[in-house]
Parts: sequence; C-alpha cells; structure tokens
Amino acid sequence: MPSRIKKHVPQPTWLQPGTVSPRPSAKVSQAHTGVSPLNAIGHRNTGFQPLPRPLGLPPYHYPLTDHFPTIGTNIQTAGKMVFHVLGDSGGVQDGEFQSNVAEQMVAELSNDATSPQFCYHIGDVVYFTGLHDDYYAQFYEPYAHYTPPIFSIPGNHDGEVDDPSIQTSLDGWVDYFMQSNLDVDPISKDAPRVGLSLPNVYWTLLTPVATFVGLYTNVPEGGSIDSIQQQWVTNEFATASRDLPLIFALHHPIYSFDVFHSGSSKMADVLENAIRDTGRVPNLVLSGHVHDYQRIEQKIAPDKPTPFIVCGNGGYHNLHKIHSEAGDTAQDTGAVLMYAQDKKWGFLTLTIDDKTISGVSTEIDRSGNTSQGDTFSYPTAAVVLDDPKSVPTL
Repeated sequence: MPSRIKKHVPQPTWLQPGTVSPRPSAKVSQAHTGVSPLNAIGHRNTGFQPLPRPLGLPPYHYPLTDHFPTIGTNIQTAGKMVFHVLGDSGGVQDGEFQSNVAEQMVAELSNDATSPQFCYHIGDVVYFTGLHDDYYAQFYEPYAHYTPPIFSIPGNHDGEVDDPSIQTSLDGWVDYFMQSNLDVDPISKDAPRVGLSLPNVYWTLLTPVATFVGLYTNVPEGGSIDSIQQQWVTNEFATASRDLPLIFALHHPIYSFDVFHSGSSKMADVLENAIRDTGRVPNLVLSGHVHDYQRIEQKIAPDKPTPFIVCGNGGYHNLHKIHSEAGDTAQDTGAVLMYAQDKKWGFLTLTIDDKTISGVSTEIDRSGNTSQGDTFSYPTAAVVLDDPKSVPTL
C-alpha cells in the first residue's frame, strides 16, 4: 500500500517560508532591490503598461491661460500664482481622510485673485486599479465643491489593470482628463465636473509664471519610461523658457526616507540624463507615491540646493512611516531630509511670483484638526549649469 505521507521537497535557499521584502534602511533615500523572487508581478498586473493614444500633438503643451482666461487675469492682477499640490488622494478604504483634506482645500478658496487657481495632482487619483466606476467615490464626490480645475499626471494605481478583459491601462484617467469633446460624465451623478482636454498622459503645463513638465512614470515599482519619454523630457528641459522657473513633476519619487517604497534610482537616472544633456536644473521637483510628506534637498547646482518634495498624503488611508529625522543626510545619495510628516494627511499650497517659489503644507490629523506644517521659499531664477557634465550622480 503506497504511503500517504508527502515527501518533503526542499525549497530553494533564496525563497524562505514567510519571507517579506526588506525594509529600507535608515538614512537611505533610494531603493536598489535588484532581482527578487518576491515580486508583485506574480499576483498583480504591475508590469509596464502600454500608453494610450495622445489627444494632442508633440510636444504636448497645455497653455493654462488659453484654456482658462480668467486664471490668466487673476495671475496678472495678483502679480503671483497660487495653487494646490496633492497626491495619492483616493479614499478607497476609508474616505474620511480624503474628505477632510478636500474640505480644507475648499476652505482656502475665495473670489480673490490670490485664491488658489488650480490643483496639480501628482498621481494615484483612484485606487487600486484606476477603474472608471471608482471615480465617483474617489474623485467627483470628494471635490464636488472644489471649483478650480484639477490637473493631473497619472500614478501607478491609475495605470494598473486588474482584469485586461474589461479594462485597459489608464482608461478611467483618460475618460476624465483627456476628453476630446468636453462633457460631464454621467458617473459623476450629483457631483458633476466638466472634463479636461489634456494632450497626453505626460504633458507640459505652460503658465505665465512657471513651466511644469509632468512625466507619467507608469506602473512598475520604481517607475519605468521608454526612450521616447526620455527624449521628450530632455526636449522640454532644453526648450523651457529661461525667464521662468522649471518645475518637474513625476509620481515615483527620486528620493524618499520612508520605510515602504523609498526613492527610485531609475527616476534619478531620468532626471540626471536630462540635466546632463541640457544643463537645465529644475527649480523644484514634485512627486507622490509614498504616503507621507517630505521635503528633501540635493545639491545639483553649485550655488543653491534643489528641493524635492514628496506630497503623497492626500487622502489614502494608510500613511508610510519615515525612518529618519529632519536634518539627516542620506548615506547613499547625500540628499538631506529637511522636513517630514508621516502621521497626518494634507496638501501643499504653492505661491510663485517673479522672485520666489514659496510653500506651506497643511496638515490634518485623524480627528480632522488642521495645522500648518512645512514652510519654505526658493528662488525662481532659472538654474543652468555652466558644465552640464558636472552634475553629480543623483
């Protein structure tokens, strides 16, 4: 009679029972995970996703004042431009935190020309897979009374696909942000909002006071772009007006001192290549993905630091802990953590005039109590390296 006892099959030494991914180390700002058997692609569709067809033509510019003349008038009247920055906002499991953030954003609005003129969303509008049907609960309804336009670059969850038979990557995002014929989606129900006609999933926002180069970094952890996108970024850096500051926005952060994702060396390469080829250094880099708030400085130009801001505490319920303290220098990259908040949700309000980019973060705790967080100011003068090849490894 054959034995019913199963023979023990030894597991490979690199795959131990109960193993999880290692936590990023303290005072480290980028993850270099290499090849690991613990890969989310095994059970989630997190590989590189094909991009949707652009709505406009290269180089995918979107002039703010052409589409919103009143905003142009307000900027001229005020002598500055005020706007909100938000990321990782989808309240998929608990909408209370997203609602608290949205309410405080609305509270900052007024009829004055110095009121925030728009919101720039840096990705993960909807969790977990960017479904069109999730946009009411996570986008339309929370911002029902936020009257300025909400612009966006997509995040990894906006592009992730759960079931390819019923969904294509970014179709929910495209349905609102890239409408060829502006309309109100019936799914918005009692919170209607007219769609936008952004030219592509990566695009440049042209304003009277700053140029915003917004890059879609796709779905894989750490981000991933193709050669066409790299060429586009380089071109936008090269051709951006030197009379205005340059802001670079991408969902996956280049630096992060958190314990969950950390920063991306791949996205650091994207920025480093663009700077080496053009000499142009952004005045500010905005990102999300990590569910907290961080302001980090890196010395790229010899005379002033470049600020990198992670603004990923916009409403997703689970915040990511930060492993280092303000003032700590990353042992791997030399980036310096200037300010961090991993226990409160919030958003960033930026003001740009002819001399400075200044900001203040609003922080909201679990009870809905609001306080001021980070404050900063950086010059708007274009940063151009005399020797582009001198840029350090980022």
